[in-house]
Amino acid sequence: MTLKEFKLPDVGEGLTEAEIVGWRVKPGDTVRVNDIVVEIETAKSLVELPCPYAGTVADLLVAEGETVLVGTPIIAVAPEGADVPSPQPAAEAGVDEAAAALAAQPSAPDDVAGDGVVEAGLIGGAAPGGRTSVLVGYGPRTTEAKRRPRKGAAAPDGGPLTPSPEGPAGRVLAKPPVRKLAKDLGVDLLAVTPSGLGGVITRSDVEALAGAPSPRAGTSPGTSAAPVRPGGETRIPVKGVRKMTAEAMVRSAFTAPHVTEWLTLDVTRMVELVERLKADREFADVRVSPLLVVAKAVCLAVRRTPELNATWDESAQEIVLKHGVNLGIAAATPRGLVVPNIVGADAMGLHDLAAALGELVGIARDGRTQPAQMAGGTFTITNVGVFGVDAGTPILNPGETGILALGSVSRRPWVVDGPDGEQVVPRWVTTLALSFDHRVVDGAQGSRFLADVGRLLSDPATAMLY
Repeated sequence: MTLKEFKLPDVGEGLTEAEIVGWRVKPGDTVRVNDIVVEIETAKSLVELPCPYAGTVADLLVAEGETVLVGTPIIAVAPEGADVPSPQPAAEAGVDEAAAALAAQPSAPDDVAGDGVVEAGLIGGAAPGGRTSVLVGYGPRTTEAKRRPRKGAAAPDGGPLTPSPEGPAGRVLAKPPVRKLAKDLGVDLLAVTPSGLGGVITRSDVEALAGAPSPRAGTSPGTSAAPVRPGGETRIPVKGVRKMTAEAMVRSAFTAPHVTEWLTLDVTRMVELVERLKADREFADVRVSPLLVVAKAVCLAVRRTPELNATWDESAQEIVLKHGVNLGIAAATPRGLVVPNIVGADAMGLHDLAAALGELVGIARDGRTQPAQMAGGTFTITNVGVFGVDAGTPILNPGETGILALGSVSRRPWVVDGPDGEQVVPRWVTTLALSFDHRVVDGAQGSRFLADVGRLLSDPATAMLY
């Protein structure tokens, strides 16, 4: 029987790796072409992958939580009608019994180096590509396997081997979920004392070490030590979206000379416009918010200062003005910051812009933004006001020249001209912060753009002039 292996594809622009977030199928399931079989996290977003083959799932070659390179086989599918052996159960008891059986052997084959606990009776069995079967997927090829020195050694008096977190083949014995937990908690499995049968590390072992205080220097296990104050630390692996964001921000901050300008203004008329639009039947099917008005104001202000909608071509030493606005909206998600963009936002009417904005934000918050939706942006808005923050100094999205931060819109005392002269009255006020690339935009251009956006928010009727 010939198995078809589905290899991890490049779902974005030059992505090199991805994390297996969750499998939608299990061995023995029947799949059709284009059925969703797995959810992965790339450096940009969560992506659901369809299967290119029809048949029966023979094996899942990569465990959840593992990060693999593009081109790595992740699932094996048997052709339709083929006889596929039933998968072995992976219950906790079965794993412990398998590990115990292995621990009782005097030695272990050198080709056992899988990432999970090996199953008794399956070591050395035939597998695609000359690899040995393990609990989840396949281990490396037998010609490439290297055996680690065993940490457990026989006692001088010929007694039993000392307990060790490593298995008989020099590998830590722990199921993939336990490995993922250890990775998330920043726990080194080699430092964990296993309590499971046969030296298997359990969830409680990992959690116990993660919450235990470190011993003082100069002390050893079994010796008394002064009480250690509560504390410790938690390490969070930086990967996927967060890793890409960190790299992009460092590259942007140390490549483009940033300048940030601030403008605090009365936006009472903008707030009134938002309330009128909410009550308008034509806008009943879309979400109307201050962000919508700011997005429209940016698109109009770009007409007078196109340099804010441009990019710097380092190799050609040229400024490239973009003829359309692909408006990026920075969105905070549980997996990190993403900036999908609305293509051709400047050509949209207010209702269409509201619909596109609502769809974009909803998809981003659900973590479903596709890599293509985050490519080609020309200007970005970040709404820090939703967190109750007045303003900030935003960093440019790589490749773009301008980014506008919208602060919280709140009631503040404001000086206005009244019938009896100047008066201090409560008004709706916000602060805008514009960062721009000083190679492309000079101070006068940046100031004019920010003043135009402010004017449109202070008095939306001035949009008729643009």
